[in-house]
Formats: sequence, C-alpha cells, structure tokens
Amino acid sequence: MDPRHLLSRAHRLAATATPTRRRLLGITGPPGAGKSTLAAHLVAELAGRATLVPMDGFHLAEAELRRLGRADRKGAPDTFDPAGYAALLARLRSPEPDTAVYAPTFDRRIEEPVAGSIPVAPHVPLVVTEGNYLLLDSAPWSRIRGLLDEVWYVDLDAPERVRRLVDRHVRFGRPRAEAERFVLTSDEANARVVAATRDRADLVITFSPEAAPRPTEG
Repeated sequence: MDPRHLLSRAHRLAATATPTRRRLLGITGPPGAGKSTLAAHLVAELAGRATLVPMDGFHLAEAELRRLGRADRKGAPDTFDPAGYAALLARLRSPEPDTAVYAPTFDRRIEEPVAGSIPVAPHVPLVVTEGNYLLLDSAPWSRIRGLLDEVWYVDLDAPERVRRLVDRHVRFGRPRAEAERFVLTSDEANARVVAATRDRADLVITFSPEAAPRPTEG
C-alpha cells in the first residue's frame, strides 16, 4: 500500500467531521517507533485542517512522581493522568462555536508537562493524538479507545527503535550509560505493554530502517 494512503485516509476522516462532531485520530505504538514523527507529518500536510494533541501532556509532574515513588518508572501507564486525558478527548469531540480548547504538552527540555500550550480552534475538523497507551484495555485507560474514530499502530524493528530511544535520551541530557539503562529497563517494559495492544488497532504501519512504511488493515 502506498504510504500516501495514510494522508488520504486522514483527509477522508477530516471530511466526515461536522460543526458539532470533530473527528479524532489516534496514533499509538511502542516508545521510539516513530508515532510522533508520523503524527506531526500528517498534521503539517493537512495544512490547518488538523491539530496535534500528544498524550504526553498528561504525564504526572516530577514532584508528584517522586511523592508516589514512581519517578524511576516515568512513562509507565500509572505515571500519567488518563482520566484527565479522556476528559480532554471528550471535550475535543464536541467543539463549541467560537471556543478554543487548550491542551497541555510535554517539554522534554525540562521533563515536565506544560498546561494550556496547544490551542485547538473550534473550526478544526480533525485532532491527531499520539501516545503509547491509546489501546490499553485496563481501566481507566480503556475509556480512550471509544473516544477515537480510528487508531493506527506504528511499529519499528526493535534494534533500530532502541537505538533511537537511547539517542533521544542522550540528546535531552542523559549520559549515554544512564540512557541505555533507562531504555532497557523502563522504556522496554512499557514497549511490551504497548505491543500487547497491537491487535486492537484499525491500521498497523510497520517501519524498518531500510523500507518505507508498510500499512496493513487491522
């Protein structure tokens, strides 16, 4: 299937929106698979007809993770606020005239969520949201799937995915040895949780270092 099919499919989804019913496209997959890159590309190509709202804006703050004793597992399902994420998605599904919705983002430079960072204008027909746990079927995450019109799962060869993750952590300030330890313990544990949700996707997009994306219907 031609990778341009992905953009055409996103366009078709946006075209089915109404003034009172926005469409929501979820992009999920394990850490480092390329879902953020794909989501950003789609939104850029849709040229004003879509806004990107990442799940990562619902990371718990570092101080709260320390209070809960979860700081060393940052990125695991219980280090997010899924109920808050679901509430935002529900609000985004039903836009109000002349009312923008503000979504949070996650700033990797400070490793903290930042509230009110992403304006979603009422006329935008499509929101693209990306994150690890969109297809998780345990509560409270299980609410998310029903709020999304489609969910695409992005996969990537494991060695390349791990290499990219380590490089990302190094780029944002971790020493390489610490980055490798974090990826192999925390990130890869989360990747196994995400991999178990693959079969629930509407579309599976497999990347490899050598090849273009290969979408298959889910």
